[in-house]
Amino acid sequence: MPLVRIDLATGRTPEAVRAVADAIHTAIVDVYGIPARDRFQVVTEHPAQQIIAEDAGLGFERTDGVVMIQVFTQRGRDQAAKQELYRAIHDGLAGVGVASEDVFIGYVENGPEDWSFGFGRAQYVTGELGVPSFA
Repeated sequence: MPLVRIDLATGRTPEAVRAVADAIHTAIVDVYGIPARDRFQVVTEHPAQQIIAEDAGLGFERTDGVVMIQVFTQRGRDQAAKQELYRAIHDGLAGVGVASEDVFIGYVENGPEDWSFGFGRAQYVTGELGVPSFA
């Protein structure tokens, strides 16, 4: 059950913004095998000058079309699965017109005790939800 934050510059149509969110979600569903309705995304649009994404030493420039993605999910997936997810997100976003250099992903892991789905309880800890297995 990843929580995904998507930050992008204003200027896309509502349909294009939804296409970006859908492409990211589809990649997560396909690679991690989560249920399609296990979807938690926050999409935030910013004036272009409020997103600063410069060269990290790789020798390329990003455009104003950068899409910054933060994936918050439970630990347990191996490096190969994460690499597959990055590729799938990239490919999905390329399919909706996002340039390769404009896909930026941060991946943050945590544990079952770090999630509450409501009612002031940690449902993975209380047993109301089963802890996902990644084996």
